[in-house]
Amino acid sequence: MSDKMRTHTDGRNTILQQDLTIKENPPGSVLVIHLFMEEQCSMPAKNTMFSAMERKYEDVDCITYSESMAGFAIKKYVSRFKDANVSPQLMITDCMSAEDFTIDDIAMSQMWDCPDSKEIFSKCRYRVCAMDMLTAGMEYKEKARLIVDFVDVLLELYPECKTVYFENSGKMLSRKSIVNSQMPPDRRFIYYAVNVRYFNILGGNSMLIDSLGMSTLFLPDVQFHFHGMDPNPVFSYAYNLLSYIYDTNCPIESGDKIDGIKEGKISPDVQWECRYEDALVQPVRLVLDVHMGEYASGKRAD
Repeated sequence: MSDKMRTHTDGRNTILQQDLTIKENPPGSVLVIHLFMEEQCSMPAKNTMFSAMERKYEDVDCITYSESMAGFAIKKYVSRFKDANVSPQLMITDCMSAEDFTIDDIAMSQMWDCPDSKEIFSKCRYRVCAMDMLTAGMEYKEKARLIVDFVDVLLELYPECKTVYFENSGKMLSRKSIVNSQMPPDRRFIYYAVNVRYFNILGGNSMLIDSLGMSTLFLPDVQFHFHGMDPNPVFSYAYNLLSYIYDTNCPIESGDKIDGIKEGKISPDVQWECRYEDALVQPVRLVLDVHMGEYASGKRAD
């Protein structure tokens, strides 16, 4: 596959150079969330933060609070490690300048869920950073729910927030799209924190659709390298496959076959083979590659 890709942003074709020296953070790594706002704000009062956390998580301890950092242990959940069981923690920084915050060209080109991202960045000069800690030992669906609820708490605490950026996946969502979401809480992790990306590969007629962000839950991302098919149903298919992976804790093994797409719809008449392979586009990571039969591009591992 060519090391150059084309993507469509702001009505223009943009040429991107990939860098396969960039590796994904290890599975289960800290999930980093950035809240962007136009004006600087103060850290909410300790009691305000504690009350918001308690309403959402019920049993909570405030483990630190200052002008620069607030932290809460969520005792409702347990993170199990080899040497001890601990409560996961949620941390929030003070509001800082966003002038030195940068997002690479590939991430900027993939903000399909927030098409006015460049305008937002130009206006939002401040950000608050939030993250989870000690969550690697959690049951994965509990961790997903912890994160989804954390986003709701953050938007309650920071009404000034205009947009939310999930650093691990490069996904950005406007405050409005999150607040107005009708999706049940147990279905929101993929919507919030997993990004499905699309690229045209230079030097041929092939396309690539992949996902980024599932490794936070120790689950695989997906990848489709193909030609000769409308990418829109593949884009939707990727989200359907990610939902199946999430619901079932991914029972798919290399060599297994899954229903493919026929005439724009998922059909058992078409069977596509899956294999775990290195991602074709940065960051370097192991993904579930779906061989799309007659539409497949490139070579797969034996």
